[in-house]
Amino acid sequence: MSVVINSNYAATVASNNLATSSANLQKSLNRLSSGSKIVNPSDDAGGLAVSMKLSAAARRQGAINNNISNAVAFLQTQDGAMKVTAKVLERMSELATLNTDVTKSSSDLANYNTEFLALNAELGLIAAEQFNGQNIFGSTALNIAVNDAGGTIALSAKPAVGSQTIGGGPAIITALQALATNRAANGAEQSQLTFAAELVTTNKANIEAANSRIIDVDVAEESTQLARWNTLVQAGTSMLSQANQSAQTALKLLQ
Repeated sequence: MSVVINSNYAATVASNNLATSSANLQKSLNRLSSGSKIVNPSDDAGGLAVSMKLSAAARRQGAINNNISNAVAFLQTQDGAMKVTAKVLERMSELATLNTDVTKSSSDLANYNTEFLALNAELGLIAAEQFNGQNIFGSTALNIAVNDAGGTIALSAKPAVGSQTIGGGPAIITALQALATNRAANGAEQSQLTFAAELVTTNKANIEAANSRIIDVDVAEESTQLARWNTLVQAGTSMLSQANQSAQTALKLLQ
């Protein structure tokens, strides 16, 4: 091999190798410090695009789950109101029956009617109940989105119990029967939403796991790489120093 002054091929190669090792060491440090395999888009452009879509999908699943939870709370509020309504109707039915007692005086009947009217007013107050500004009783079904594909669960319309009259005993019984049907529908809807929420929670966990495999750094693997590049940087630095010393051979020949 020629001994030259102007060129130092060994030092150039050592310098290039050191630069590569240093760059890879920096990447490992960045990945471990951030916890992400993709620190820069150039690390995995395709993976980054997929990760962004998965991350957005996971956030949507979380939002859907939140909406379902609110719908369940709405139904629980609605059922609570219907439960109280049933108790009011039961008492009104009792008063209507007592009002038919021919042994009662007009003042007795008037007392029954006073309570009946007060309970009728309570029915009106219950009918106006709201959940976060949304009427809990009405004639329109509410559609709850339960997935990203546009799937919905319809909460059936449940009209409020209307005004009753003390002489309308059979009508009160009919109102109670309709209320029982609505409470059963409410319970079925709560059950369906509970299972829908469970599915959304599972889907969100799976999407996050898939995203993790793309974006999250494997600490054990990356630590091994860090040790490797750290060793190569130290070795490269040492060899570059040795290569730079080779020029001293030419100088000794000129002495």
